[in-house]
Amino acid sequence: MAELPRVRTWADALIRLHLDDSWSFAFDNAKTRAGLCNFTAKRISVSRYIAQRSDDDEIHQVLLHEVAHAIAGPRAGHGPRWKSVADELGYEGGRTHDGPVPNELAPWVGHCPNGHVSYRYRRPTRPTSCGVCSRRFDPELRITWTRR
Repeated sequence: MAELPRVRTWADALIRLHLDDSWSFAFDNAKTRAGLCNFTAKRISVSRYIAQRSDDDEIHQVLLHEVAHAIAGPRAGHGPRWKSVADELGYEGGRTHDGPVPNELAPWVGHCPNGHVSYRYRRPTRPTSCGVCSRRFDPELRITWTRR
């Protein structure tokens, strides 16, 4: 598992190496996204919860992903410009984080009739069905939500 002081050291080094002094690093409280590049604040952030559950290589890749966003610019998204910059930096991942997320912190737990479990960090506002059992909404597979 990645240690937060070490993650900060890596982030600061990557920012010094690839960006200018106006950029900074911070940890945030996100539960489902690993990193963020905030162009308005010129800040790269990483979820402290996901960092503590991920290994060093995974978090280093998250940092490279976000630095690539900062270099490519706010309009690049995950398009060809961003992909080119990410490749040059040595980024090897995809567009989204697929590592561990802190499900134990999710206040809403859902169960489908077949026993699959889902987690939500916000109160579900409309009926949902199990995505494992069916790709389309199916009332027979409706998830029952409970608050922890």
